Amino acid sequence: MPESTTRIEQVETFLVDLPTIRPHQLAMTTMHGQTLMIVRIRTSDGIVGIGEGTTIGGLAYGPESPEGMKLAIDTYITPILLAADPNRIGATMASIGRSVQGNNFAKCAVETALLDALGKRLGLPVSELLGGRRHDRLPVAWTLASGDTARDIAEAEEMLGRRRHNIFKLKIGKGDPRANVAHVAAIKKALGTRASVRVDINQAWSEATASAMLPALADAGVDLIEQPIHRRHVKGLARLARETPVAIMADEALQGPDSAFYLAAGAAADVFAIKIAQSGGLFAGAGVAAIAEAAGIGLYGGTMLEGAVGTIASAQLFSTFGELAWGTELFGPLLLTEEILEAPLEYSEFSLRVPTGPGLGIALDEGRLGRFRRDRAERSVHLLKTGS
Repeated sequence: MPESTTRIEQVETFLVDLPTIRPHQLAMTTMHGQTLMIVRIRTSDGIVGIGEGTTIGGLAYGPESPEGMKLAIDTYITPILLAADPNRIGATMASIGRSVQGNNFAKCAVETALLDALGKRLGLPVSELLGGRRHDRLPVAWTLASGDTARDIAEAEEMLGRRRHNIFKLKIGKGDPRANVAHVAAIKKALGTRASVRVDINQAWSEATASAMLPALADAGVDLIEQPIHRRHVKGLARLARETPVAIMADEALQGPDSAFYLAAGAAADVFAIKIAQSGGLFAGAGVAAIAEAAGIGLYGGTMLEGAVGTIASAQLFSTFGELAWGTELFGPLLLTEEILEAPLEYSEFSLRVPTGPGLGIALDEGRLGRFRRDRAERSVHLLKTGS
């Protein structure tokens, strides 16, 4: 295929610090805000593609941070992009892969921006570039993470009443396991059959603790148990999957297609949490899903608690899956106090509507975004100190 005359003219990255509606507790940290790394790729035909890199709690969760993603893109990836054909995304990402090891989150943000730009150029949603959309709406779970039983029940009841969520996940890796299981059991008892209740241990338990606690979680009516032990302990995860009737889901253990194949071959999980950033991009996320489907493993659309850009990039991919038996967890924008899109995402009837416009189908609100850009905040502080 001959190269097009379209060229990438500019790659811009910046950090956006947004407050959350409440503290969000995980096994490894408690989040009080979220930082988005936004990348914008401008091409010679006037099109701008956007992507996002986000983590859960910065480096507390994994080896990448928004600040590190920005540095990797600015220093190592941008020179490759400026010499690339923006219409040949596969070749461009392969070139980046040869020169940049790891950095899956940064690569995902760049690939998202390239797909957004190509979709706009062709007048097609990103989902059509990934094989074709099958679902226009995606079920969305909500995480109850206050740690207070009464408060979590009240929050769940509110979500049910508003018909926003009927799937709830609880983070129970921090603190006493028995107390946490009792907390989950009380919530499930209060909600009954009106809602699905799932738990995420965030790798915090030993295999022995997990083996002791899983029967109690099954008795409580929990539907899904996410990553109960460390991601490296694949054989232990397989043993737990064999001994409990409740579905076991791999999350942190999934770091792209290679790890997906290893987990599938070892029968280590009943469900895969597909995360585009953790996988290394949308194409890699599709590869993880294909391995799961071939192995008879259920699919769940995971999240890194992304803002709107990363959430919709995930939704565009998830909408192409034949069956998404366990729904998705694309509630990241709802955890933020600030809206950064010109048109907010539509969450209703227990689901998220996938935009139908070209590319990602969303547009950033530059005015709102500007108030939370870290570079502008730092400049304001500098001007205040110097009196310039």
